[in-house]
Amino acid sequence: MKQVTAIIKPFKLDEVREALAEIGVNGLTVTEVKGFGRQKGHTELYRGAEYVVDFLPKIRIDVVVPAAMAEAAIDAVVKAAFTGKIGDGKIFVTAVEQAVRIRTGETGQDAL
Repeated sequence: MKQVTAIIKPFKLDEVREALAEIGVNGLTVTEVKGFGRQKGHTELYRGAEYVVDFLPKIRIDVVVPAAMAEAAIDAVVKAAFTGKIGDGKIFVTAVEQAVRIRTGETGQDAL
């Protein structure tokens, strides 16, 4: 099993969710996060004063899929989240050793 973690722009969430559903991803976890990479934030004007916004709002999506589906999930996220502009995001893939469904006690891929 693999955990695919994607950091994307907030307005791309629905498109990514739909793309993952189309390939058969059953569940996902979404978290509102803040951060920066090459964008390094930006400046904004508020009531006549200029201030620096260091951390930009992003969405973090976590899905755990069978290892055979990992590449399909990555491709789906890349296609749905792509804008071609700086700040599109990143995808991280990590191995998952074990998964347990609390309600039934199912383990491994049955728990997904």
